[in-house]
Amino acid sequence: MAASARVISRLAAAVGLAALAGCSNLGYYWQAASGQIDLMRAARPVSQWLQDPATSAALKRKLELAQRIRRFAVTDLGLPDNPSYTAYADLHRAAAVWNVVAAPPYSLTLKTWCFPVAGCVGYRGYYHLADAQAEAGALGSTDLEVAVYPVPAYSTLGWTNWLGGDPLLSTFINYPEGELARIVFHELAHQVVYVPGDMLFNESYATAVERIGGARWLQSQAGEAARADYAQFDARRQQFRTLTLETRRALQDSYESKEAVAHDWRAVDAMKKIVMNDFRQRYAGLRAGWAGPRQGAYDAWVARANNALFGAQAAYDQRVPAFEALFEREGRNWPRFYAAVRRLAALPQDERDAALDHLACVDPRCCTLAQLRPATEK
Repeated sequence: MAASARVISRLAAAVGLAALAGCSNLGYYWQAASGQIDLMRAARPVSQWLQDPATSAALKRKLELAQRIRRFAVTDLGLPDNPSYTAYADLHRAAAVWNVVAAPPYSLTLKTWCFPVAGCVGYRGYYHLADAQAEAGALGSTDLEVAVYPVPAYSTLGWTNWLGGDPLLSTFINYPEGELARIVFHELAHQVVYVPGDMLFNESYATAVERIGGARWLQSQAGEAARADYAQFDARRQQFRTLTLETRRALQDSYESKEAVAHDWRAVDAMKKIVMNDFRQRYAGLRAGWAGPRQGAYDAWVARANNALFGAQAAYDQRVPAFEALFEREGRNWPRFYAAVRRLAALPQDERDAALDHLACVDPRCCTLAQLRPATEK
């Protein structure tokens, strides 16, 4: 048996054992194992793609750019130097996986699924869209609001580095330069710190790394055209984030209203409809002020927006200001920042949440978290 085949067989066995240990749903775990195996089989070292005459010039430029981004991640952001993102896979599909998320009709709290390595998370990923849609259909027969959304990349948290690591994928390699940098930084950040079962912590931390790191890349490494392109894209994203944040708060207010406490769900539903109608009207106003090929970038998200999508989005945004504040506290020093994040990760969840709440305070007097620093540190 070839070495690569032995590696794949060991991976399948390992994932199979994890499935037996962690869950009786072997069908789900088998699709996860076979999907990961297929992805790794499709990956070839970037050097081979660059030397292959059949590789297009455009793809070669993107792969070369991705290698510069990866080196920057290591040398300037202190992210891991390992086999991840030294290979590339053409998946011949629109997403790496499709996530299924679900939430109750009057709550933004996501339904969770538990896995042996990742812990309990608010999504379930599928390598085939039809499988994700089938799961969504089954959940939709309950009272839950359900959504399926495409995921261009994910992290195996360093567990597959001995097999070649996470590859660059066709699902994101053609992103604009600033976005390509951010996605590499985000996924590598998960390999530095990951708390099983705390999706909000993990995604907000990685998003903070991608935002800070992405800004540094654009400022110091990118050309003027890339910076201008990203500035337009990010300005629209910030407008959309502001809109969705305000909508989440309005929905949460409705779900915590006196009517909700009294279980007057007809009144709560009326408030919810007003909030959602306002959200879509305000989005239409934003969209009308945009121009160019990416004018409708958020159309699909808005069309299927519900509690599940708003709840999932919160995991990527809600704690980001706290982690950005922590980066400033640590003198914008990456090793110190990661060490502080690890100390946060080691705290019990209630203490970790309280610490992040303090970090996000506007008043710096409420951000004196001595427990985030070693006793020997001044």
